Amino acid sequence: MTARILIVEDEARLAGLLADYLAAAGYAADCLGDGDTVVPWVRANAPDLIVLDLMLPGRDGLEICREIRAFSRVPIIMATARAEEIDRLLGLELGADDYICKPYSPREVVARVKAVLRRSLAVPAPTAEGLVLDTAGFRVRSPHGEVELTAVEFHLFAALQREPGRIFSRAQLMDRIYDDQRVVSDRTIDSHVKKLRKKLAEVWPEGELIHSVYGAGYRYEADPAK
Repeated sequence: MTARILIVEDEARLAGLLADYLAAAGYAADCLGDGDTVVPWVRANAPDLIVLDLMLPGRDGLEICREIRAFSRVPIIMATARAEEIDRLLGLELGADDYICKPYSPREVVARVKAVLRRSLAVPAPTAEGLVLDTAGFRVRSPHGEVELTAVEFHLFAALQREPGRIFSRAQLMDRIYDDQRVVSDRTIDSHVKKLRKKLAEVWPEGELIHSVYGAGYRYEADPAK
Protein backbone atom coordinates (compact mmCIF):
# COMPACT_ATOMS: atom_id res chain seq x y z
CA MET A 1 0.00 0.00 0.00
CA THR A 2 1.33 3.44 -0.97
CA ALA A 3 2.19 5.63 2.00
CA ARG A 4 0.34 8.95 2.02
CA ILE A 5 2.41 12.02 2.92
CA LEU A 6 0.89 15.36 3.90
CA ILE A 7 3.05 18.40 3.08
CA VAL A 8 2.11 21.47 5.11
CA GLU A 9 3.94 24.35 3.44
CA ASP A 10 2.70 27.83 2.49
CA GLU A 11 5.27 28.29 -0.29
CA ALA A 12 3.34 26.72 -3.16
CA ARG A 13 6.40 26.26 -5.41
CA LEU A 14 8.36 24.47 -2.69
CA ALA A 15 5.37 22.31 -1.73
CA GLY A 16 4.84 21.32 -5.36
CA LEU A 17 8.51 20.49 -5.86
CA LEU A 18 8.59 18.33 -2.75
CA ALA A 19 5.37 16.59 -3.79
CA ASP A 20 6.97 15.74 -7.15
CA TYR A 21 10.04 14.23 -5.46
CA LEU A 22 7.89 12.20 -3.07
CA ALA A 23 5.75 10.96 -5.95
CA ALA A 24 8.89 9.91 -7.83
CA ALA A 25 9.92 7.95 -4.73
CA GLY A 26 6.61 6.07 -4.77
CA TYR A 27 4.59 8.06 -2.22
CA ALA A 28 1.21 9.76 -2.56
CA ALA A 29 1.54 13.44 -1.59
CA ASP A 30 -1.07 16.01 -0.53
CA CYS A 31 -0.34 19.70 0.11
CA LEU A 32 -1.88 22.22 2.50
CA GLY A 33 -0.77 25.84 2.84
CA ASP A 34 -2.85 27.18 5.73
CA GLY A 35 -2.32 26.15 9.33
CA ASP A 36 -6.01 26.38 10.20
CA THR A 37 -6.91 23.56 7.80
CA VAL A 38 -4.38 20.98 8.95
CA VAL A 39 -5.94 19.33 12.01
CA PRO A 40 -9.39 18.77 10.42
CA TRP A 41 -7.68 17.34 7.31
CA VAL A 42 -5.53 14.96 9.38
CA ARG A 43 -8.59 13.76 11.31
CA ALA A 44 -10.47 13.10 8.08
CA ASN A 45 -7.68 11.56 6.01
CA ALA A 46 -5.21 9.85 8.40
CA PRO A 47 -1.92 10.38 6.50
CA ASP A 48 1.04 8.07 7.11
CA LEU A 49 3.46 10.96 7.72
CA ILE A 50 3.36 14.77 7.86
CA VAL A 51 6.06 17.21 6.74
CA LEU A 52 5.04 20.24 8.80
CA ASP A 53 6.44 23.75 8.33
CA LEU A 54 6.91 25.74 11.51
CA MET A 55 5.87 29.16 10.18
CA LEU A 56 2.42 29.13 8.57
CA PRO A 57 -0.46 31.51 8.02
CA GLY A 58 -3.09 30.82 10.65
CA ARG A 59 -1.87 28.38 13.29
CA ASP A 60 1.86 27.70 13.53
CA GLY A 61 3.50 24.31 13.30
CA LEU A 62 4.18 23.87 17.02
CA GLU A 63 0.55 24.47 17.91
CA ILE A 64 -0.58 22.08 15.17
CA CYS A 65 1.89 19.41 16.32
CA ARG A 66 0.65 19.70 19.90
CA GLU A 67 -2.99 19.22 18.88
CA ILE A 68 -2.27 16.32 16.52
CA ARG A 69 -0.37 14.52 19.28
CA ALA A 70 -3.51 14.67 21.42
CA PHE A 71 -5.21 12.15 19.10
CA SER A 72 -2.61 10.64 16.75
CA ARG A 73 0.93 9.21 16.69
CA VAL A 74 1.36 9.87 12.95
CA PRO A 75 5.08 10.57 12.30
CA ILE A 76 5.82 14.30 11.95
CA ILE A 77 8.89 15.90 10.40
CA MET A 78 9.05 19.60 11.23
CA ALA A 79 10.63 21.99 8.73
CA THR A 80 11.87 25.41 9.75
CA ALA A 81 14.14 28.26 8.75
CA ARG A 82 14.46 29.17 12.45
CA ALA A 83 17.45 27.18 13.67
CA GLU A 84 17.48 28.33 17.29
CA GLU A 85 17.96 25.43 19.71
CA ILE A 86 14.86 26.25 21.76
CA ASP A 87 12.54 25.88 18.76
CA ARG A 88 14.09 22.54 17.84
CA LEU A 89 13.87 21.15 21.35
CA LEU A 90 10.34 22.42 21.87
CA GLY A 91 9.19 20.83 18.64
CA LEU A 92 10.64 17.47 19.60
CA GLU A 93 9.25 17.67 23.13
CA LEU A 94 5.80 18.17 21.62
CA GLY A 95 6.19 14.90 19.76
CA ALA A 96 7.85 15.67 16.42
CA ASP A 97 9.85 12.71 15.09
CA ASP A 98 12.52 14.65 13.23
CA TYR A 99 13.58 18.16 12.19
CA ILE A 100 14.88 19.52 8.92
CA CYS A 101 16.17 23.04 8.41
CA LYS A 102 15.39 25.29 5.47
CA PRO A 103 16.66 25.71 2.89
CA TYR A 104 16.68 21.97 2.34
CA SER A 105 17.18 19.59 -0.56
CA PRO A 106 14.00 17.74 -1.59
CA ARG A 107 16.17 14.61 -1.83
CA GLU A 108 17.13 15.03 1.81
CA VAL A 109 13.47 15.31 2.80
CA VAL A 110 12.67 12.12 0.89
CA ALA A 111 15.53 10.36 2.71
CA ARG A 112 14.21 11.59 6.07
CA VAL A 113 10.69 10.45 5.18
CA LYS A 114 11.98 6.96 4.34
CA ALA A 115 13.95 6.76 7.59
CA VAL A 116 11.11 7.94 9.81
CA LEU A 117 8.58 5.63 8.15
CA ARG A 118 10.99 2.71 8.51
CA ARG A 119 11.31 3.39 12.25
CA SER A 120 7.57 3.84 12.71
CA LEU A 121 6.78 0.53 10.98
CA ALA A 122 9.30 -1.52 12.95
CA VAL A 123 7.72 -4.48 14.76
CA PRO A 124 7.90 -4.10 18.56
CA ALA A 125 10.03 -6.79 20.19
CA PRO A 126 10.34 -7.64 23.88
CA THR A 127 13.63 -6.96 25.67
CA ALA A 128 15.28 -9.48 27.95
CA GLU A 129 13.42 -7.88 30.84
CA GLY A 130 10.03 -8.30 29.16
CA LEU A 131 9.78 -4.66 28.13
CA VAL A 132 8.33 -3.89 24.69
CA LEU A 133 9.47 -0.79 22.81
CA ASP A 134 6.58 0.28 20.60
CA THR A 135 8.28 2.34 17.88
CA ALA A 136 5.05 3.34 16.16
CA GLY A 137 3.51 4.73 19.33
CA PHE A 138 6.64 5.81 21.28
CA ARG A 139 5.48 3.65 24.18
CA VAL A 140 7.23 1.26 26.53
CA ARG A 141 5.13 -1.63 27.81
CA SER A 142 5.69 -4.22 30.51
CA PRO A 143 3.53 -6.55 32.61
CA HIS A 144 3.12 -3.56 34.95
CA GLY A 145 1.53 -1.33 32.28
CA GLU A 146 2.66 1.09 29.60
CA VAL A 147 4.00 4.62 29.41
CA GLU A 148 4.19 7.13 26.54
CA LEU A 149 7.48 8.87 25.80
CA THR A 150 8.37 11.88 23.71
CA ALA A 151 10.25 11.21 20.48
CA VAL A 152 13.56 12.25 22.06
CA GLU A 153 12.98 10.17 25.18
CA PHE A 154 12.08 7.11 23.12
CA HIS A 155 15.14 7.33 20.86
CA LEU A 156 17.37 7.96 23.88
CA PHE A 157 16.05 4.86 25.67
CA ALA A 158 16.24 2.73 22.52
CA ALA A 159 19.87 3.76 21.93
CA LEU A 160 20.86 2.73 25.46
CA GLN A 161 18.75 -0.44 25.53
CA ARG A 162 20.19 -1.79 22.27
CA GLU A 163 23.61 -2.20 23.92
CA PRO A 164 23.15 -3.23 27.57
CA GLY A 165 26.12 -2.49 29.79
CA ARG A 166 27.79 -0.12 27.32
CA ILE A 167 28.62 3.32 28.70
CA PHE A 168 27.51 6.12 26.37
CA SER A 169 28.92 9.60 26.74
CA ARG A 170 26.51 12.49 26.46
CA ALA A 171 28.04 13.40 23.09
CA GLN A 172 27.45 9.87 21.78
CA LEU A 173 23.83 10.00 22.90
CA MET A 174 23.37 13.35 21.19
CA ASP A 175 24.64 11.82 17.94
CA ARG A 176 22.10 9.00 18.21
CA ILE A 177 19.00 11.01 19.02
CA TYR A 178 19.63 14.11 16.88
CA ASP A 179 20.07 13.28 13.18
CA ASP A 180 21.27 16.72 12.09
CA GLN A 181 24.33 17.11 14.36
CA ARG A 182 22.77 20.00 16.28
CA VAL A 183 24.64 21.39 19.26
CA VAL A 184 22.94 21.00 22.63
CA SER A 185 24.34 21.18 26.14
CA ASP A 186 25.14 18.25 28.42
CA ARG A 187 22.37 19.48 30.69
CA THR A 188 19.86 18.85 27.92
CA ILE A 189 20.73 15.14 27.88
CA ASP A 190 20.66 15.04 31.69
CA SER A 191 17.20 16.63 31.66
CA HIS A 192 15.90 14.04 29.18
CA VAL A 193 17.36 11.20 31.27
CA LYS A 194 15.74 12.55 34.44
CA LYS A 195 12.31 12.69 32.80
CA LEU A 196 12.83 9.29 31.17
CA ARG A 197 13.73 7.62 34.47
CA LYS A 198 10.61 8.98 36.10
CA LYS A 199 8.41 7.56 33.34
CA LEU A 200 10.18 4.19 33.21
CA ALA A 201 9.65 3.74 36.95
CA GLU A 202 5.95 3.37 36.18
CA VAL A 203 6.53 0.22 34.09
CA TRP A 204 9.67 -1.12 35.78
CA PRO A 205 9.25 -0.62 39.55
CA GLU A 206 11.92 -3.25 40.32
CA GLY A 207 14.74 -0.72 40.04
CA GLU A 208 16.72 1.57 37.76
CA LEU A 209 17.11 0.84 34.05
CA ILE A 210 19.37 3.79 33.22
CA HIS A 211 22.45 4.19 35.39
CA SER A 212 24.73 7.20 35.72
CA VAL A 213 28.46 6.52 35.42
CA TYR A 214 30.32 9.35 37.13
CA GLY A 215 32.43 11.36 34.71
CA ALA A 216 31.54 9.11 31.77
CA GLY A 217 27.83 9.13 30.91
CA TYR A 218 25.01 6.60 31.08
CA ARG A 219 24.44 2.87 30.58
CA TYR A 220 21.41 0.58 30.40
CA GLU A 221 21.22 -2.33 32.79
CA ALA A 222 18.17 -3.75 34.53
CA ASP A 223 18.49 -4.07 38.26
CA PRO A 224 17.63 -7.57 39.53
CA ALA A 225 13.92 -8.01 40.26
CA LYS A 226 13.13 -7.65 43.92
